[in-house]
Amino acid sequence: MKLHISFGIAFVILVLDLASKYWIESTLEFGQVIPLTSFFNLVLTYNPGAAFSFLSEQSGWQRWFLSGIASSAALLIVYLLNRYKHERLFCLSLSLILGGALGNLYDRITLGHVVDFLDFYIGAYHWPAFNVADSAIFIGAALMIVESFRKDKTEGIQRKIK
Repeated sequence: MKLHISFGIAFVILVLDLASKYWIESTLEFGQVIPLTSFFNLVLTYNPGAAFSFLSEQSGWQRWFLSGIASSAALLIVYLLNRYKHERLFCLSLSLILGGALGNLYDRITLGHVVDFLDFYIGAYHWPAFNVADSAIFIGAALMIVESFRKDKTEGIQRKIK
């Protein structure tokens, strides 16, 4: 996949993420819940930590620590996108992860927390709220796993042929 296409995908994810966060913050008050279905709400919440609110109770140092990790990951992803541009599914997965990482990085640097608003639940059990960036990261990681199995099968077939 050409580098400009990968960056384009990451940019679309970034724009969708930032626009959705802007919309939700201009629509809801912090903590407000809008039930949409029997398993899904919109809710405005802030996460100063990482996934599943990991490190959210810390004194603030996690903002810069997590920003450093996201920045380093973004640089590594750009390197990998350039190095493995012939691996289309791998590059698609990295592009989704890059766009999501940049969306959450922007929040973390400018706001000190990540804006989350998608709330899925079953009965009284609520999955931790998340956002478009988190969704892109999850889909990118899932595609990367699928690609790894596909690649292993292809390499195994090629070894048997030789």
